Amino acid sequence: MPDLTHNLSLAGNYLQRFRDRPTTHFINGAWTAPDGDTFDNLTPVDNSSLGKVAAGSAADVDAACDAAEQAFPAWRDLSGQERKRILHRFADLLEARAEEIALVESMDCGQALRFMKQAAVRGAANFRFFADKAPEARNGQALYQPEHSNLTLRTPIGPVGVITPWNTPFMLATWKIAPALAAGCTIVHKPAEFSPLTAAILAEVSEEAGLPPGVWNMVNGFGETAGKRLTEHPAIRAVAFVGESVTGSHIMAQGAPTLKRMHFELGGKNPVIVFDDADFERALDAVVFMLYSLNGQRCTSSSRLLVQSGIRDRFMQALEARVRNLRVGHPLDPDTEVGPLIHSSHFEKVLSYMDIAREDGANIAVGGHKFQGDGVDSNGNYVQPTLFADASNSMRIAREEIFGPVLTALTFDTEEEAIATANDSPYGLAAYAWTSDQGRALRLAHKIETGMLWINSENNRNLPSPFGGVKMSGIGRDGGDYSFEFYMETKNVCMAHGTHKVPELGKR
Repeated sequence: MPDLTHNLSLAGNYLQRFRDRPTTHFINGAWTAPDGDTFDNLTPVDNSSLGKVAAGSAADVDAACDAAEQAFPAWRDLSGQERKRILHRFADLLEARAEEIALVESMDCGQALRFMKQAAVRGAANFRFFADKAPEARNGQALYQPEHSNLTLRTPIGPVGVITPWNTPFMLATWKIAPALAAGCTIVHKPAEFSPLTAAILAEVSEEAGLPPGVWNMVNGFGETAGKRLTEHPAIRAVAFVGESVTGSHIMAQGAPTLKRMHFELGGKNPVIVFDDADFERALDAVVFMLYSLNGQRCTSSSRLLVQSGIRDRFMQALEARVRNLRVGHPLDPDTEVGPLIHSSHFEKVLSYMDIAREDGANIAVGGHKFQGDGVDSNGNYVQPTLFADASNSMRIAREEIFGPVLTALTFDTEEEAIATANDSPYGLAAYAWTSDQGRALRLAHKIETGMLWINSENNRNLPSPFGGVKMSGIGRDGGDYSFEFYMETKNVCMAHGTHKVPELGKR
């Protein structure tokens, strides 16, 4: 099995090109010249530079949007079968570069390689799933009336802006872009400035797969400039965004003058409810996995643990032992379970909640500080996996999205109390419940305010199923036909049978 030294050598080879020259924009089928402002792309491993990245200007975004607008009619009119062929080719190329994608992603955003190994496979699966649906994307309904027949048609909405986050950026980019392309839309992609490298790989693959110039455009840069212009540009008919709730509200305001359609996957403070009758070991495994995997930087992480009082002491004792045993280390070490956080600013934000927990009166049962140990650089953004116990749902650590390897544990007595606590949040992205009572599971399904609920399971991904949140966690749904509803317009065509009486006016 490859060790850390071997993985570092491979990663160094893949990353060298990013160090040798600035990562620029991909517009209208060509890479732009490396001029204008740039910024350093820092690896969270030790905060050294992985290379320079072009900081997109409003003019860069305008060029990308114009290219997407010019390319749209031909891509829209291409047959679904041809789009299917191109997108399957895209998936093949992703799988061929699986090792490169995993290593670059791990170094760029700090995620443990054990989780990134499947990044290309999952991204390819996204493209294959929506490629197969491309020929049927325009399908609608036939609706009969006695003297009229109605049929619905779907047409691609036009050029769309896709703004992706810094956590698992590769997979989330494919999850958004694949259905847009399958539907017949052209795209302008703005990746997060903290983790831009796999977006460049995706742009390269788009060219090799045979996407016509202007169908796929990518502009790097900051939200305040490149992101803002993208959400304001009149050629962009819809914006798909994954990120913070506050940013989502800004984007909605920026897109309002041009009445853009918006799809938001935003923040979460997701509850996992463990009842006394739960399968203890499976629930414990899921609680640990769904918070501490991906460094806690996962929108669907179960960051609020609600454990019933009957098993509270036993569960918390077992949980504390598991959290203490988590292996923190270099993301390319095959043994690492928790790597460094994405950026020093986010690292400081997460650490600030340790003081907030103390001020609020919570017990820091495990962790609560920076991780410093063998095998990690002291300049890296490593946080000791943390468990807050004896918390109440009114505390900031139970209400605000920390987005790190930090779990807040609360206790409840009754099912009604669990539901009330779960719902007492401005967020509603995901929820999890562990119980052997089937009736209770169905009651929870009806009463918990969330876009997604998993019963007796960790986050299980099903591509045809709707993915999205309620309240401050987002607007709209991804997955299967739900994605096409966002990227396409529905048109009704009413055809008369020639038998109805047409109203008459003006006759004498």
